[in-house]
Amino acid sequence: MKTSDFDYHLPLELIAQTPVEPRDQSQLMVLNRGHGSIEHHRFFEIINYLRAGDVLVFNDSRVIPARLKGRKVDTGGGVEFLLLRRLEAAVWEALAKPGKRVNIGTRVEITGDSAAGSIKIWAEIIGEGQNGIKVVSFSDERLLLQLGKIPLPPYIHTPLTEPERYQTVYAQAPGSVAAPTAGLHFTSELLSQIEQMGVSCLFVTLHVGLDTFSPVREEDPLKHPIHKEYGILTQEAATELSRAKREGRRVICVGTTTVRIVEEAAKASKASLLQPFEDWASLFILPGYRFRMVDALITNFHLPRSTLLMLVAAFGGRDFIIRAYGEAIARKYRFYSFGDAMLIL
Repeated sequence: MKTSDFDYHLPLELIAQTPVEPRDQSQLMVLNRGHGSIEHHRFFEIINYLRAGDVLVFNDSRVIPARLKGRKVDTGGGVEFLLLRRLEAAVWEALAKPGKRVNIGTRVEITGDSAAGSIKIWAEIIGEGQNGIKVVSFSDERLLLQLGKIPLPPYIHTPLTEPERYQTVYAQAPGSVAAPTAGLHFTSELLSQIEQMGVSCLFVTLHVGLDTFSPVREEDPLKHPIHKEYGILTQEAATELSRAKREGRRVICVGTTTVRIVEEAAKASKASLLQPFEDWASLFILPGYRFRMVDALITNFHLPRSTLLMLVAAFGGRDFIIRAYGEAIARKYRFYSFGDAMLIL
């Protein structure tokens, strides 16, 4: 297995720059692993592939306003932060521009307006990591999240007029710097329809990091340092998922992030029953992986050479997925965060 096995050429015009309205009108490609068939639908028609007793698992993480601009206290020079990962209260890993001029001890003043008037916090660089990452301590984390702006992926160049459109309708737990995008296709009305069918909707949390967009640069993917993301799977969710597997009901994960936290929890469980999980998830799913919990997957179309595409190939079969991607390109599906979706049965 080589990283180049997960490469493909995507015409730039197929990278979706804006979301489809309404959300559930995006295209849906349905892949059946049993007989290798590919069908084409609209996302709202996904209800035709669900049945009573199924368990849909969603990632309820909410994208935080992770992009902040400020000025150095000593020189007045501009600094922009992109928050990457929360280490502890008010301490974050972040990228800083210009990175070479923001060293340990640098203090930055960040100001802005709120409903209550102007607000101000201070940031101080207290450490440095690899690849230009800074460790930043902020004077007030609550105000920090009021001062920032929602970051969009680097391949989206069109400004987003409605920031909520880069959130799922069920987003609750703040902590991601990128959206769990498979969930962007669901509307509140569609979720109601699904529940009325007798499908159970469960919510877990995995906070998505910026590394989700990073390509694998090692030709041997096993040498790739997989990124960690913080996840929570509650006792209630663990009990319901264990019951569904015991009763032979399907567990359908909405998004690769949901697969990752559910399978991480299954791996960490010592007994046959799924145990609750709250920790850093670092599971790297590649072809050959034995899925313990997931029976079907809803996902978007991912970047070439990415760990997300490798996960999807592990679930659907590498050759089948690459064939499906080729068909999606030929039919001009929309790709990546604001793009179309795929259901793998």
